[in-house]
Amino acid sequence: MASVPADAAGIEGSSTGDRIYRVVTLLCAVSIPALLGFIAIEIMIGAWPALSKFGFSFLTGSTWDVGAGEFGAAPMIYGTIVSSVLALLLATPFALGVAIFLSEFAPPWLRQPVAFLVDLLAAIPSVVYGLWGIFVLLPVLRETVMPFLATTLGLGATPLFSGPAYGNSMLAAAIILAIMILPYISAVSREVLMAVPRAQREAALALGATRWEMIRDAVVPYARSGIIGGIILGLGRALGETMAVTMLIGNRAELSASLFAPGYTLASVIANEFAEASTEFHTAALMACGAVLLGVTLLVNMLARWLVGRVGREGR
Repeated sequence: MASVPADAAGIEGSSTGDRIYRVVTLLCAVSIPALLGFIAIEIMIGAWPALSKFGFSFLTGSTWDVGAGEFGAAPMIYGTIVSSVLALLLATPFALGVAIFLSEFAPPWLRQPVAFLVDLLAAIPSVVYGLWGIFVLLPVLRETVMPFLATTLGLGATPLFSGPAYGNSMLAAAIILAIMILPYISAVSREVLMAVPRAQREAALALGATRWEMIRDAVVPYARSGIIGGIILGLGRALGETMAVTMLIGNRAELSASLFAPGYTLASVIANEFAEASTEFHTAALMACGAVLLGVTLLVNMLARWLVGRVGREGR
């Protein structure tokens, strides 16, 4: 019986269909980085007038005056980072709790309905979250939560919770972002936890671990690279969210340590002002905000890849 040739190159090239398929898949693979490159080039071309005029001060300046032609994106960068990080801090414990409950404790008859409802949060349009935030979240924050934090708990003297309770604030934006990114973190974490081999759990229980110790010391460490990936995915969603944040954050270009104060994000300033931009430098400044947002998003994703790779190597 003849042996199978070890050289696979001849087999691959022996069929015209194989060659066509290989070329088509190559074009599909190349089109993604090419599209990203075209987007980046187009944004940089539009942003260049503002970047060349203001230079590095565009990133560090805090003045956003359309009439005077002065543009500094520091308040928007600050608002984007603070609202996203705060949303991540609020959403991650809840998301991991839901994921652990569904993968380890929930009975089969309850697991699927709850998972479906959690995943359904991701399908709700951003503008619907914004409307809910205006009519439900803002009154609750303004009349109950903010006075409780500032007065009852005595935190009003601290920089983080000082100032009047407007409702529209960095805190409101962070809470709505936390609700929006929770299903992404939860879904990824749940799937990763359920993919942990059963032997991993049985080995921990056989050594005398309780169920909680088994989850803490055997299951979660095994799945941590995927969990970190889900958290970073949620952060990427939070950084680029536009409509709900625009409706709740207050849209004021200022740097303030207080979470009660209104703020601005890179996405919301573009959504608010791009249609009304009437001067070359105003349009260029908004394009520059888009370039900064694109750069921040790419850096976050590169950091995520590095973290997941590092954690994965340490887990081996």
